[in-house]
Amino acid sequence: QVQLVESGGGLVQAGGSLRLSCAASGRTFSAYVMGWFRQAPGKEREFAAAISRTGGNAVYADSVKGRFTISRDNAKNTVSLQMNSLKPEDTADYYCAADRSGSNWYHADEYDYWGKGTLVTVSS
Repeated sequence: QVQLVESGGGLVQAGGSLRLSCAASGRTFSAYVMGWFRQAPGKEREFAAAISRTGGNAVYADSVKGRFTISRDNAKNTVSLQMNSLKPEDTADYYCAADRSGSNWYHADEYDYWGKGTLVTVSS
């Protein structure tokens, strides 16, 4: 069982930056691929980024590539998402998720545990 709690959301102007953090409970954090997903109002949840168990490999959605950076600290049981050059279309609830199998990092259905989300609002 893994419990995830996101923090760091807020209101920022376009072009600004935010850093989201996700704290995980449990002693097996390093056994999970970790991902960030987002859901804008009226839209489906979409993949943003994911990172391997060791942190040595990361993948990104095309919409955030070059602007967002995912990282993890297995000693502290945390995963972060650094978001730079934010755009109004980045406005969404952002969710941290944990995937035990690691079979498909891009699909929300593959993830076993989810946080409750943190809201990011980017004003134009």
